[in-house]
Amino acid sequence: MEALFRSGHIVDLIIVFMFLEAAALLMLRKRLALGISASDVVWLMLPGLFLLLALRGALVSAPWEWIAATLLCALVAHLIDLWRRTRRA
Repeated sequence: MEALFRSGHIVDLIIVFMFLEAAALLMLRKRLALGISASDVVWLMLPGLFLLLALRGALVSAPWEWIAATLLCALVAHLIDLWRRTRRA
C-alpha cells in the first residue's frame, strides 16, 4: 500500500473511479430525469480532477510550478462551474 502512495498511483486509481462516476451520472441523468447536461457533469468533475493531479504531483515530488498550475486550473474550472450554475438560477 505504501508503494501505491509513494508512486502516486493511488491518485490514478481514484481518477479511474471518478471517470466511472461521471459515466454513471451520464447514463442515469436521462433515466432519473436529473436535469443535468453532459457539460454539467464535465464541469462538476473538472475541478476535482485538477486537485487530484496536484495531489499526484505533490506525492511524486513534482516541481512546485506544476502543482501550482494544476491548483490554478482547479480554481478556474470551479469558478466557471459556479458561473454556469448562477446563470441558470
